[in-house]
Amino acid sequence: MPSCHARPGEAARDLETISEVFAVKLGVVMFVTDETIRPDLLGRATESYGFESLFVPEHTHIPVDRQSPYPGGGELPREYCRTLDPFVSLTAAAVATSELRLGFGICLLVERDPIVTAKAVASLDLLSAGRVLFGVGAGWNREEMRNHGTDPATRFAVVSERVKAMKALWQETEASFHGDHVHFDAVWSWPKPHQSPHPPILLGGGGPSVISRVLDHADGWMPVGYRGSETLPSRIAELRSRAAEQGKRSPSVTIFGASPDPETLASYADLGVERCLFTIPSLPTEQALDVLSARAGLIREFG
Repeated sequence: MPSCHARPGEAARDLETISEVFAVKLGVVMFVTDETIRPDLLGRATESYGFESLFVPEHTHIPVDRQSPYPGGGELPREYCRTLDPFVSLTAAAVATSELRLGFGICLLVERDPIVTAKAVASLDLLSAGRVLFGVGAGWNREEMRNHGTDPATRFAVVSERVKAMKALWQETEASFHGDHVHFDAVWSWPKPHQSPHPPILLGGGGPSVISRVLDHADGWMPVGYRGSETLPSRIAELRSRAAEQGKRSPSVTIFGASPDPETLASYADLGVERCLFTIPSLPTEQALDVLSARAGLIREFG
């Protein structure tokens, strides 16, 4: 049961408010690399502490001659150059767990073939008994996407078409797709995902067109918590009002890189946020587990 005891230095919250905070699903995100804790160990520990999900980012490589500025400011962190493949990491985590949701935060679809990626997602979802949360996006590193043959000017359109093509592959017996960036005639492609009609698609991003793109081809929105936080309430309200105007179900909201602060969690609960993801630094095993344990204090407090 949720605890009603006061936190140090705070008045006790009433049970209703505590329950609202606890209703927000709590997960973690980590750049898993060749220098960090292994993803199977991280997944097992994440589940054992009671977190709902583990998300991993993706960068296939980092061009040495990079002009695109790092969105976080300053020098690009070391882990960006050393990130493990997300499908391999999440497969390792899936084998080591039984209930943990397996999230992509995010899969860079501008760098992936949609037919191959659709099969990989469906295979992971099937083998994990429906635990995949498919976060997708266009990314920020223009040099990186150019190395994969994508013109940065078309990246949002490319993501949209690849998502729609993958949905066809997941749902149709004989799937075909013809767009400006994706073309294939009728094909057979199995396995189909365990989840029906497919794993939830969470679109990352915070640009001016992101709400339209979420409503066009995603099931949820995954903004970065420390970017544009002052406009988050109005943008969530816009997302819901536009969904209602279009007769669509209101997309979920997952906060990527949320602050591990009870008051912040309470504000997210008030906004109807479904999930908050706490960042775990890219650390070796013991240090990473120490940080994970500290983050799990929120679950121990409310659970």
